[in-house]
Amino acid sequence: MTNQHPATVADSLSLHGDIHDDDFGTIVDRWPKLDARLRSFDAGAVSIQLFVKERATESQHITLDVKIDGHNPLVATSSNTDFDQGLNEVRDEMIRQITDMKTKNEPRNNKHLRETTT
Repeated sequence: MTNQHPATVADSLSLHGDIHDDDFGTIVDRWPKLDARLRSFDAGAVSIQLFVKERATESQHITLDVKIDGHNPLVATSSNTDFDQGLNEVRDEMIRQITDMKTKNEPRNNKHLRETTT
């Protein structure tokens, strides 16, 4: 089953804090693997918030907050002082969390769901 209007980073992402508007395109271009994880969700069901505090300093902090309707919020953080590396860290951690969430919601991996669907 394919989703007619899949969620994408470009449609769901909002930037906050010490981040520039021109960073938006760069982030979207570098996060196709996150797009792939979001594809099974409807476009309107996903909200992605990226927060950057104290960019380009020793105390830089990046938080990626993803809300998907019907699921608990997911949060990934990085304190890496390199901006690009920090973005990669939160992206990779978010992909892992979404994959884990989807796996737990599949009936073959969840005894409770198997019993209620048979």
